[in-house]
Amino acid sequence: MDVPTRAPDPQLPDPERAPRRLAIAEAGIGLSLIVALLSLFLFGWIAEEVRHGETASFDLAVRSWIHQFASPAMTRAMTVISMLGYKILIAELLGAIIVFLCLRWRRAAGWLAITMAGALALELALKYAFHRPRPQVFFGAEPHSYSFPSGHALSSFCFYVVMAGLIAARVRSLALRIAAGVLAAVLVIAIGISRVYLGMHYPSDVLGGYLAAAVWVNAMLVLDRWRMNRSF
Repeated sequence: MDVPTRAPDPQLPDPERAPRRLAIAEAGIGLSLIVALLSLFLFGWIAEEVRHGETASFDLAVRSWIHQFASPAMTRAMTVISMLGYKILIAELLGAIIVFLCLRWRRAAGWLAITMAGALALELALKYAFHRPRPQVFFGAEPHSYSFPSGHALSSFCFYVVMAGLIAARVRSLALRIAAGVLAAVLVIAIGISRVYLGMHYPSDVLGGYLAAAVWVNAMLVLDRWRMNRSF
């Protein structure tokens, strides 16, 4: 008589619980550490170039090239996209944390809150450390904060990339995981372009914001995985 076999559980491992200590987890820590160190190196290089004015020709060329596409419709679109990197992002952050808590994704809610709080602290510290003046604004009112790095680029990278990762770890659909990643990448890039288009930032400010965010997010990943692995 044949003994019925139990079908494998199609569910993903519970991301709210610490995973078993596997070689792939160790590899993930190593990869995140490498990305964090590489991003830190590139950020240091760009920051040094900015400090000595070596990015002036690059910034001017990119600003001029993007500004040639200016039109009233484009300006309206870029203004809305820019808001996704700060004003609307704040509402999205609060909404995401509430939804996560309702779904009992407490670890995801905490991870997102800590990441964004750290992103804000990092942005303020770097802006006051470099004291870079803003460029000439093309559209809108000139912000009162310093220019390097771009807070919109830093915050949007942290929020949308982390959101995509948290969702991808908690859904079964491969298509949904891919869609979350692609949408996050498109939003982050579009927000960075909008800041240059509006004249709020130099292109090097945006790149600096992306790299600072990459350092912070990957450092968080290293610490989180190391903490979970220590519990086993």
